[in-house]
Amino acid sequence: MGQAGRRSCGVATAALARCLGLLRGSVFRIPLRMHHSLRTALRVLFSLVLLSRLTVHPARAVDTYTENPGSEGDGEFTIGPEYTTDKDLTDLGNPKGKSFQFTLKLADSKIFRGDDTTLQPDKKPVRTERKIFVYVPAAYRDGTAAPFLIIHDGPGKLELVRNALDNLTISKDPNRRLPAFIAIAVENGGNDGKKSERGLEYDTMSDRLARFINDEVLPAVLANTEIKAAYPRLALTKNPWGHAVIGCSSGGAAALSMGWFRPDLFRRIVAYSGTFVAQQDDDAPEQAQYPHGAWDYHSELKLIEKSEQKPLRIFTHVSENDIRNKDPEETYHNWVTAGRRTSAALTAKGYHHRFVFSKATGHCDGKVFNQTLADTLVWIWRGWHE
Repeated sequence: MGQAGRRSCGVATAALARCLGLLRGSVFRIPLRMHHSLRTALRVLFSLVLLSRLTVHPARAVDTYTENPGSEGDGEFTIGPEYTTDKDLTDLGNPKGKSFQFTLKLADSKIFRGDDTTLQPDKKPVRTERKIFVYVPAAYRDGTAAPFLIIHDGPGKLELVRNALDNLTISKDPNRRLPAFIAIAVENGGNDGKKSERGLEYDTMSDRLARFINDEVLPAVLANTEIKAAYPRLALTKNPWGHAVIGCSSGGAAALSMGWFRPDLFRRIVAYSGTFVAQQDDDAPEQAQYPHGAWDYHSELKLIEKSEQKPLRIFTHVSENDIRNKDPEETYHNWVTAGRRTSAALTAKGYHHRFVFSKATGHCDGKVFNQTLADTLVWIWRGWHE
């Protein structure tokens, strides 16, 4: 607590003492049986006043937070056709953190209940519950407000992320170090493509997924009894610059959309083989504004180019042999075209952006992750500070 906070405590405590003292004197001519109620009310009032003076308001914290990541690592990079596995993505024997797993019932959700009218559950089944995987690195100190990484299609690449945390949170190289962020891998709602729950969650051009993660998943993590037993004072930073998202395919498009529609909640975006194509449900209400779904990030609508620059840091990737890489533009489904045009739009707009084009690889290719993910995580967290 700072000097101002201590001074506030002193003033409030003295005021409460004076008020309670008056109760014992003759100034208040009130029945004795009412003293207890009045004393209780004064204590509650004291608590509220003190809390209002000492609480850190997230909006104010973000307003005063600045970082200077520089431009190192920004730009376009071509890798392959030969690939190796980064040693920092392997088990090097460093101290391990703790892993947790629990489930959330879709029926309990207020945002993705699994009963949207756009779905076809008879053809594309919806899960009744989704798994949540959490990894708290050994470098995390209980009570610290930790940054975190949301991983779509959980567990996704959690094993690689876990190794990166074990190895790079203790790195001696300041240019190759990771903060002790908490990894939260969230399973999708089931199936894939249009009319599926996963498609609804990931391919829809809206803020629903960002709200779902923020309003339902994060509170569930903090309330989980097993996690609370291991970390009684576990906390997550309220600073959106401490909120990262990673996904591949539709999960990659979803990562960008979470930041795009809610930069007040998520600001560090990682999209491998992003589905920046027309895969939004045809009967989705968002079609009226975005008729080609995520393709509209770079289509003739020029969503990225024409929108005010948002406070985002963005990594994107596409593979040489990604999905439908020979399709003409009018299909709105060429992943390579979509990936390159999204990258060009982000660069032209002036974003801190890193784009990787991988030769001789396919969609969400494991070789790409094994070689690049540590570098990607280091780059996406550049500039972050407590």
